[in-house]
Amino acid sequence: MQAADIQRLIQEALPSAEVLVRGDDGVHFEAVVISAEFAGKSLIAQHRLVNAALGDRLQREEIHALGLRTFTPEAWAAQQAQA
Repeated sequence: MQAADIQRLIQEALPSAEVLVRGDDGVHFEAVVISAEFAGKSLIAQHRLVNAALGDRLQREEIHALGLRTFTPEAWAAQQAQA
């Protein structure tokens, strides 16, 4: 599994999302997902949407670890303004 594969799977499930995935060892990854679909959803619900996009790849440990940060576009803009 490569970072590009994870990015593609997430974008297929959340077509309007901006997805940034890093990881170069094939099993440990970090992803930032920015989507308007997260509006009004709890952090857990947002992460479940992303995890659902990856299907059973997490359970089969094709992806051993995924650090996940999710944002609405507004929250992302605020985050970037603080940086």
